Amino acid sequence: MTIWILNHHALTPQMSGGTRHYDFARELIKRGHKVAIISSSFHYSKYTEMKEYEGKEHICEYVDGIEWVWIKTPPYRGNGVARVKNMLSYTNKVLRIVPKLDLSKPDIIIGSSVHLFAAYAAYRLSQKYKTPFIMEVRDLWPQTLIDMGISKRHPFIIVLGILERFLYRKADKIISNLPYAYEYISAYAPAEKFEWISNGVDLSNIPYKEKSKSSPFVVSYTGAIGVANNLGILVEAADKLKEDKNIIFRIIGDGAEKQKLKEMVKIKGLTNITIEDPVVKNQIPDILAASDILYFNLKDSPVFRYGISSNKLFDYMAAGRVIIFSTNAANNPIKEANGGFTIAPDDIDALTDTMKQILSMSHEDRVQMGKRNREYCEKFYSIKVLTNKLEKVLHDEVSDA
Repeated sequence: MTIWILNHHALTPQMSGGTRHYDFARELIKRGHKVAIISSSFHYSKYTEMKEYEGKEHICEYVDGIEWVWIKTPPYRGNGVARVKNMLSYTNKVLRIVPKLDLSKPDIIIGSSVHLFAAYAAYRLSQKYKTPFIMEVRDLWPQTLIDMGISKRHPFIIVLGILERFLYRKADKIISNLPYAYEYISAYAPAEKFEWISNGVDLSNIPYKEKSKSSPFVVSYTGAIGVANNLGILVEAADKLKEDKNIIFRIIGDGAEKQKLKEMVKIKGLTNITIEDPVVKNQIPDILAASDILYFNLKDSPVFRYGISSNKLFDYMAAGRVIIFSTNAANNPIKEANGGFTIAPDDIDALTDTMKQILSMSHEDRVQMGKRNREYCEKFYSIKVLTNKLEKVLHDEVSDA
């Protein structure tokens, strides 16, 4: 099959961020398929342009066998009008530019949220090329925006709601990385349209390395530093445990809250925690391997009632380390794997008590707990296993077309 994937925010491993579609594309290509990814190169969390266009509106290149089309979109910061302009620019340019390119004609087209305008562009292209249209839901817009506090009567929310219902009707298949998304989508689409395909991890990129008993004891967080991640609580934990010279904390990443965290560390005079710049994805395994505890926190929010599907969490599991998962999400792979500890979001006492508990465990018990994460990931969340599901969905839709 020739497969087109429209994902406004698709990234390569060199760009620091989620690589769901890169990983799927690489595995599909190994199986004999052709894949094109059409995305923007303006980074969604760094708020910076990742490509040089030299006056052009797009760039075409091959990335590890993937036909990749980069669309130049205007810059923005935060979630205001400029971001909406960026979304609409991507959609308009895709519809104008892509049909003029010398891409292999698609057998099937996937349109992936976050925003619905990218999925709409995929639908329009599917009509032009007379192919099945797969809608991928990675964020339940507009419901997520409503959960974040935007009024459901806001004109933009009303427009998104109309577009959402239209796309659910028109999609030949709806896939989501959120395990309980269908509880929401079922109001608009029949059960046979829906398929859960989680995010996952390419295990070949994160080889398992057993942690030595060496000191100090390292607690690490890697990834976005935003409001939803609520990493101030990790700084508070570092403050509470600063007398224990055997434990250090690392936060590696970027985002809107990074400077605030740096100021917290400076005001508290902490020397046992570092706030570090993001690294490219192929450097992440070494950071995870050098850690004893991997920390993942999500701020208490109704947004997560349909579950989460975090690339970062599966990277943590693949590394085979003890994980502290602070969440109220509907699903919990760490609990299922018995590979760590789950605590309530924003509970500083529970966090520090759990860290002390892990410190008191024997090295062998920590190793075995971490290995359970790796084994569970191999069984359910490897890219090979997940691509089996995706490939079947695509094959079935193409066969029925």
